[in-house]
Amino acid sequence: MSHKVPVAVLVSGSGTNLQALIDAAASADFPARIAVVLADRPKAFGLERARKAGIPTVVVLKRDHPDRAAYDQALADALRDRGVEWVCLAGFMKLVGASMLEAFPRRILNIHPALLPSFPGLHGPRQALAAGVRIAGATVHLVDAGMDTGPIIIQGAVPVRADDTESSLAQRILTDVEHRIYPQALRWAVEGRLSLVHGRVQVDGVRSPAVGVG
Repeated sequence: MSHKVPVAVLVSGSGTNLQALIDAAASADFPARIAVVLADRPKAFGLERARKAGIPTVVVLKRDHPDRAAYDQALADALRDRGVEWVCLAGFMKLVGASMLEAFPRRILNIHPALLPSFPGLHGPRQALAAGVRIAGATVHLVDAGMDTGPIIIQGAVPVRADDTESSLAQRILTDVEHRIYPQALRWAVEGRLSLVHGRVQVDGVRSPAVGVG
């Protein structure tokens, strides 16, 4: 593919979803390339994954800015300076603010380990187990000003097993669902196949954007 859309991935930790995106972008027919990986923690292992793949990295620390608005503006400036067109949050442990939303309107994706709108915020698998649900999963959505409240793009589900712990459920959601649906959502996004109709995402050519696994 001659032209690949430049994308930024924002991480705070180990970056396994980043790795899934790196692996997908390595395919010749994948329409996006990861132009930069940005972290809010200098020791985030996602930065090492990026360096190993030859992807430029940048660290933007909240403590280097006087307030949250200034920090958010610094994030937006760092990404615009690198010509980024789409942004993927991959375990980035901060809400993005107005500057980012204005810089990339409806062009920021997030992945969350729960079937939204159920169990937003931290510890989705823990919340699912506490609620006694039989099906758990993950969601990729467009980011808005709320916490995990943006329009849903794709979801994937796994059964909750009787012997599941928070760790085992979280790991199964991660490997069986998240690593599959995030590259798919990014592909649709950069191909221009997402549209908002009455506040809901429609994917051109896809009737039911969901992945189920046994």
